[in-house]
Amino acid sequence: MSPASSNMHMGAGGSSWMLHLDPRARVVTSFIFACVVVSLTGFLSLSIAVLCGVFLMLSAKLPAGETIKKVITMDGFIIFLLCMLPFTTPGEVWFTLFGFEASWEGFYKACEITLKANAVVLTLLALVGTIDAIVLGHALNRLRVPENLVHLMLFSVRYIDVLKQEYFRLRVAMKARCFKPGNNLHTYRSIGYLLGMLLVRSLERSERILEAMKCRGFQGKFYLLGEFHFQRRDRLFCLVSFLFLLGLFILDISYG
Repeated sequence: MSPASSNMHMGAGGSSWMLHLDPRARVVTSFIFACVVVSLTGFLSLSIAVLCGVFLMLSAKLPAGETIKKVITMDGFIIFLLCMLPFTTPGEVWFTLFGFEASWEGFYKACEITLKANAVVLTLLALVGTIDAIVLGHALNRLRVPENLVHLMLFSVRYIDVLKQEYFRLRVAMKARCFKPGNNLHTYRSIGYLLGMLLVRSLERSERILEAMKCRGFQGKFYLLGEFHFQRRDRLFCLVSFLFLLGLFILDISYG
């Protein structure tokens, strides 16, 4: 196994066959899986897709509690949409609330979106979420993703914690000056100053980092000590994934 492959086997508890797959195969498979699931409409095929996501989560040996918490957090962002769909989608009346009619079609649509979102998120957490961020960046680069986007992702992963610490230092400085947030103009102005100062310090830090990298011979390219190797297990994984998604698509057409 190459060093590039061995470095990515982190982030999930214990050893798993999935963690030994080529990261490029996992990224491409998760992308195709998301595209296929989004195009499905039948509840049978969508339920199977969700079960597939659960199977991948268990195969990757992700912590069940943390994973479910992340999925619930994602569902919290779309719960308002899901609650509004029955009242905004025309169709057969399900019930009436304060003069607003809820339709069965809207309810079905909300369930369909929920199943799609959960299936895609579970699969992404299992296939992509268990790849080390640096290895993921190099895998995207090997897949011909624009280098500027890859560099942006790598720098964001590297320095987002630094910006978080800088934000907390500024908050501590505000509390030391007896700042107490409230619903008033002074609070809004102070938060604006906080965000502005954070942006200014981020810009100054980025300039210092760029100068330091140029002094070390940086020429706009990151190098990985080991190369990726597409092995037999990766080809088998891609073949099984393709057959499964094809069967899922045919099942949706037949019984959707």
